[in-house]
Amino acid sequence: MSNVVLDAQNIRKFFTDGKSTVDVIKGLSLQVKQGEFVSIVGSSGSGKSTLLHVLGGLDRPNEGMVFLNGKRFDNLGEAERGFLRNEHLGFVYQFHHLLPEFTALENIAMPLMLRKDAEFKKAKERAEYLLNRVGLSHRMTHKPGELSGGERQRVALARALVTQPKLMMADEPTGNLDRKTALSIFELLSDLRQEFNMAMLIVTHDEQLAQSADKILHMQDGLWK
Repeated sequence: MSNVVLDAQNIRKFFTDGKSTVDVIKGLSLQVKQGEFVSIVGSSGSGKSTLLHVLGGLDRPNEGMVFLNGKRFDNLGEAERGFLRNEHLGFVYQFHHLLPEFTALENIAMPLMLRKDAEFKKAKERAEYLLNRVGLSHRMTHKPGELSGGERQRVALARALVTQPKLMMADEPTGNLDRKTALSIFELLSDLRQEFNMAMLIVTHDEQLAQSADKILHMQDGLWK
């Protein structure tokens, strides 16, 4: 059995505005293997966030193919892509995107509760474990508005892990935090990756944070540099 979790082949993404076409991704390929940590580094506007959205099934490529655990992913309908994302992928963004009306515990358990076979007790137990793992067991009943920026990002990280994904994707996960908090979040990400033996693909403009990756890919103007 192949240990390749994500396989992207000749990805091209462009946007058309009237008579002009803007190429954002210009034929990129990459693989991420089980347990591997890959970072994509590039300046703002290099296309790295667009690439991550295509790889994670949030958008479709205009050309090329994306395989998740050996199954082609990019050509599926929205509902089936959503199902596979919930089952195999975890996402962390620069902004936490927590639901303000729910507690930290409820936000973390949400991806499990959205499943057809959801069991509240198991989802709650898993969420409690992850809250403790990210050092926030004392914030279980607090809503996002009652948490600091670093705490909200830790909750978002726990939410991304609650489904036990094969691959964690993160788009500038520390970009909205001060340096000290950013380093602590990044260290936590690395520790959890090893604990759960999951692959991790991180997009960042921070060369220093990217250095601990197993593989660093530099992106410029929609191409590998």
